[in-house]
Amino acid sequence: MPDLPCNLPPFSSSNLCLILSLTPPPSQRQTEPFKYGCVVSIYTSITSAKIKVNGVPLHYKQTGQGDHAVLLLPGMLGSSQSDFGPQLKSMNKQLFTIVAWDPRGYGHSIPPAHDFYCNFLTPIKALKFKNFSMLGWSDGGITALIAAAKYPTLIHKLVVWGANAVVTQEDLKLYNAIRDVSKWSEKIRKQMEEMYGHEYFAKTCEAWVDGISQFADKPDGNICQHLLPHIKCPTFIIHGGKDPLVPQFHAEYLHKHIKESRLFLMPEGKHNLHLRFAEEFNRLVEDFLR
Repeated sequence: MPDLPCNLPPFSSSNLCLILSLTPPPSQRQTEPFKYGCVVSIYTSITSAKIKVNGVPLHYKQTGQGDHAVLLLPGMLGSSQSDFGPQLKSMNKQLFTIVAWDPRGYGHSIPPAHDFYCNFLTPIKALKFKNFSMLGWSDGGITALIAAAKYPTLIHKLVVWGANAVVTQEDLKLYNAIRDVSKWSEKIRKQMEEMYGHEYFAKTCEAWVDGISQFADKPDGNICQHLLPHIKCPTFIIHGGKDPLVPQFHAEYLHKHIKESRLFLMPEGKHNLHLRFAEEFNRLVEDFLR
């Protein structure tokens, strides 16, 4: 498959090489030791580290000693800590080995700037994990859907929320409404500017809107709808009834086209339902992953 211009964190060789460098769950460990990058800090059993992948330093957090590996994929401008703090802190660390990472150009994986091109010609055989489950939020959910369809033998279970397989004209209006970061809520804008600075934050957000809007020009606004029938792993779709960025029909569309998937609606949930209702979210996800 050729490179595709896209807004989502690419499930590319960089992503997968990151996984190779992480300590696998006990049941998946091999006799050859893994090589780590520079460990930055360890706190409350969460390891924070950076490794070089194709010459690019990528940051990740890892916690837990369970046999079930779980990879967390963040959304636009997201990072391991900003997007998955409650999951890293509170998910069952005896059952799961949890890995959350900062995509290139996001969080502490800067520099370089974010790369909006995805290369799906990935060295899958190099993975050290025999298989793992994926939790994908928003753009990370789109990435997870694509990965589950293309690499079915690697993905054990899949959880997505705030994700979509197509871009509609209604979506374009919602995306353009967040193009100007000065219109974001003061709380979120302040968090982003503290992490990225105003200029990088504003430019990356504009690039995100431009990138995802390109899919509206494709037949049916297709991002990955053609791949949904190829997803064979158990899939859990969660959606917030008050999500202002991703209308509910996207979750219903995923549920309809992913065989034997489950759909759970949180009536009061918004786009960040896993943060706002972290305890309920973690319980639902853990029950599904068991």
